[in-house]
Amino acid sequence: MSTRKSIESRAWQRMLSGRRLDLLDPSPLDIEIVDIAHGLARVARWNGQTSGAHIFSVAQHTLLVEAVMRQQLPRVDHSFRLAALLHDAPEYVIGDMISPFKAVLGGDYKVVEKRLLSAIHIRFGLPPVLADEITQQIKAADRGAAFLEATHLAGFSETEAKRLFGRNPGLPEATERDYLTPWTAAKAEKQFLERFNAVHT
Repeated sequence: MSTRKSIESRAWQRMLSGRRLDLLDPSPLDIEIVDIAHGLARVARWNGQTSGAHIFSVAQHTLLVEAVMRQQLPRVDHSFRLAALLHDAPEYVIGDMISPFKAVLGGDYKVVEKRLLSAIHIRFGLPPVLADEITQQIKAADRGAAFLEATHLAGFSETEAKRLFGRNPGLPEATERDYLTPWTAAKAEKQFLERFNAVHT
């Protein structure tokens, strides 16, 4: 058997829901929100280099990004809030790779990530590829969340975080305190599913 055939024959993952997701050709029919929530709640941001009793999960990060977007765009459509919540959803399969390592890996990683995200979008009623304007708004919220995580959890100075991620998005103090206190995996999964149900109309 060729190397290519060997890779293709095992390029899938079995999910706890029972779904078998093909990484090379992901079908929207094999994507379940419970699998996404479960996986993202157990994937660590910043390679686990954060303070607190628990990891700061990708699930909690996506909730923070969606909260930042609501702060920046109070009247934004629910579908765009859903897109913000799902912007890192492929990481339930491929994990959270820090940006410097993504740059080293280059194009192949991005191709797999984009295929997964398109399938996830289709599964939950979003366009396979978002309009550039929405993509940029999500990226802006993502950078705002990264600034907060970097300065509150990952040991960055404000000067360094500002240079790398831009400005503080200015969330209300109570919201900031809650979203930047790392939760247990069970709480992150529950909160993610609750927010998904609220914005998935």
